[in-house]
Amino acid sequence: MGDIGGSVPAEHGIGTEKMSWLSLSRTAQEIEMMRLLKQSLDPRGILNARCVIQ
Repeated sequence: MGDIGGSVPAEHGIGTEKMSWLSLSRTAQEIEMMRLLKQSLDPRGILNARCVIQ
């Protein structure tokens, strides 16, 4: 959460431009869980290939 109560949207992914802000609203464990889920659902990395959580 930012100083004014906002957060980095992630419902449909955060995109490459907002990646540096993700750690402000998600813990390291949550980000790792995102990576693990992406890897388990898409082991070949072919879905949304430029996805920042890989």
